[in-house]
Amino acid sequence: MTIDYARARELMVEQQVRPWDVLDAAVLEVIGRLPREAFVPEAQRALAYADLELPLGHGARMMKPVVEGRMLQALELQGGDSVLEIGTGSGYTTACLAALAREVVSIEVVPELADAARERLERTGLGTNVRVLAADAMEYTPTRTFDVVCVTAAVDVLPTRFMEWLRPGGRLFVVRGRAPVMEAVLVRHTGDVNAPAIESLFETELEYLRGAEPAPQFSF
Repeated sequence: MTIDYARARELMVEQQVRPWDVLDAAVLEVIGRLPREAFVPEAQRALAYADLELPLGHGARMMKPVVEGRMLQALELQGGDSVLEIGTGSGYTTACLAALAREVVSIEVVPELADAARERLERTGLGTNVRVLAADAMEYTPTRTFDVVCVTAAVDVLPTRFMEWLRPGGRLFVVRGRAPVMEAVLVRHTGDVNAPAIESLFETELEYLRGAEPAPQFSF
């Protein structure tokens, strides 16, 4: 059976993403154009445009299209923005960020996922302004700051170090909290890393970023 991916992409935008209040024309254009199926493991390719999280191996999962759309819209990406993505995963969100911004540095803690994402970005020609690094976000030390930080996995509590990577006025997207009550938030750097402006966006649930899980609770 041959799948019409272009038609599936169109239906995803019109039946999933747009009804979830993703109305930004630039975001809809990118999601409606980029070949999501090229970033999905072959065994999952038939589900590339389904309203599902998809397993990538190594405990990682690809976000639902609706969450990706809301995230991209909330970040209000501009053509001159520099972006740091924490959690490359499949490389699909990386490609979307790269289509909307000037450059993307993406870090991935699992070297095999970083290598696979880099290969997909090169093969599709969507990674010309992307640098994928195998690195642990809890140890990574960039030598610069960014306009946007995009965290594609959940954190129990937002690490201060993530805010330090933002330029004043910059935006950070992250999902925080503990299941079943997690919220996606947009955090703005006000000039003081200890006093950011935080906007609640929507409720969702993601796997935790390695090293950002809740501390174990001991009972006696």
